[in-house]
Amino acid sequence: MTFPHKIFSRLANTDETPSADRDAQAASQSGERGTGGPRPTDADLLDAYSQAVINVARTVGPAVIAVATRGDSPGRNGSAGMGSGFLLTPDGYALTNSHVVHGRRSFTARTEEGDRIPADLVGDDPATDLALLRLTARDLPYSTLGDSEALCVGQLVIATGNPFGFRSTVSTGVVSAVGRAMRSEQGRLIENIVQHTAPLNPGNSGGPLIDSRGRVVGINTAVIAMAQGIGFAIPSNTAAWVVSELVSHGKVRRLSLGISVTVTPLARRLVHDLDLLSDTAVEVMKVIPQGPAASAGLRPHDVIVAANDRIIANMDDLHRMLSGRLAVPAESPPASGANGGELEISVIRDDRIIKIPVTPRVAGQ
Repeated sequence: MTFPHKIFSRLANTDETPSADRDAQAASQSGERGTGGPRPTDADLLDAYSQAVINVARTVGPAVIAVATRGDSPGRNGSAGMGSGFLLTPDGYALTNSHVVHGRRSFTARTEEGDRIPADLVGDDPATDLALLRLTARDLPYSTLGDSEALCVGQLVIATGNPFGFRSTVSTGVVSAVGRAMRSEQGRLIENIVQHTAPLNPGNSGGPLIDSRGRVVGINTAVIAMAQGIGFAIPSNTAAWVVSELVSHGKVRRLSLGISVTVTPLARRLVHDLDLLSDTAVEVMKVIPQGPAASAGLRPHDVIVAANDRIIANMDDLHRMLSGRLAVPAESPPASGANGGELEISVIRDDRIIKIPVTPRVAGQ
């Protein structure tokens, strides 16, 4: 990170400072003391910044691991991979990216002290690019997940990981945007992505993004090729939900309507006549027998325009409605009300809108 040249010029001014300047500084400080004391100097601020980073590196650094993988699936047979991760519990649960471990069967974690520990894959969720490992060891250093919803643009963040195999590498930056969205390798939209300026390189994937108090607020996942200072992290609140699902069920449960859909444009006449607010909607292409939609009476070629009076213009809107209704603690599975209860689906059928109540079910049940 670079700082304005005048900061270093100021820091260099010691005994060579002209007497007039010293008198002015003294007068300024005297006035400041009368209103609560002198303001911190640039050197004080830089020291505080450095100390915050040092404290994070010392406290969270031991919980960061390098993740080495070998693949046994078609197309990855015998290939090796490398990424980062971090420990969440003293009994060996560790979080990393799905794209680091997906399709691979052999995992080894290397700690900051150089110990190599075998690990098992607890669960993998490509839709959020997160995966959970379990190291075969106990009494390990671990980190704590913070609240990513509390992040502010401009806030200091620290990234740690193993870029290019260089263990325990620390870089710093600020939160440059919150609430971003990006697509996973499965094509599903990941919401509330944290954009930041901490430098990331290959091998940083799965490493923690940490605030100045040592709390993990994101899991680093991607950079834009050829760009500088643009990194992305999965928010810690999403990670907390995914971890609870993987620990409890070995997979992330998602609600399903039991339909296959595609985005379709709407005729201008229909948009005008039915007073619609979007010129696209989601057309039902297939209804799975005995699924929630079939039981409710949805038919192929019904066009979904809203759910609970919220506009459905594309498949992301539909995914968003269903995902938000299951993102509750594992010990309280959704059954009714705002989480997992009945959805009122508005569809166009025979050039008119009808409303059909549907109760989504967890996929595979």
